[in-house]
Amino acid sequence: MASWAPVYPAVVPIPVDLFVSKKHPGLNGDLGFADSLGNIVFKVNFDKSSKSSFKRVLLDASGNPLITVFRDGKGSWQGFKGGDNREEDLIFRVKRTVKKLTRTELEVFLVGEISRVSTPDFKVKGFPFQRSCTIYRSDSIVAQTSLMYKLHQIYARRSKFRLTIFPGSVDHSLIASLIVIFLYGQ
Repeated sequence: MASWAPVYPAVVPIPVDLFVSKKHPGLNGDLGFADSLGNIVFKVNFDKSSKSSFKRVLLDASGNPLITVFRDGKGSWQGFKGGDNREEDLIFRVKRTVKKLTRTELEVFLVGEISRVSTPDFKVKGFPFQRSCTIYRSDSIVAQTSLMYKLHQIYARRSKFRLTIFPGSVDHSLIASLIVIFLYGQ
């Protein structure tokens, strides 16, 4: 008699939720991305040295710079590996294609990817005021943000929202930096 045992896959691909807020403990007003246990995974340092500065630095939990994004004079953004903006460290370029009162769309072009020049590697579409956006790669959803609703709550606060990153081969720090550009890159 043969015995039957369930077979489980070695790696179960499940979405990752990060909770985004400026009110995480110990952040001093900077934006933070925390896991479900409240541990800070990423934090964002907004350059407060001058009002005209358009620099955002995505840091890991230890404070090491992962991605630095700069806004160029044309309204586009560039993302660089680490804390510098050397041309050889350029990772991606972001171009805003739609900016209406309620809706924004971005096209993301990865540097070094072999693709047609006119085809973006990612698209970000959504509503910044509602803290709601979806990141697409081709026709598949890579990540989404949503407000944190509670039972019996008519209006959700915009100060804390959820970022869900779906399984795949996309770096979470890249997704977090795209969220920062989408929401705080006005």
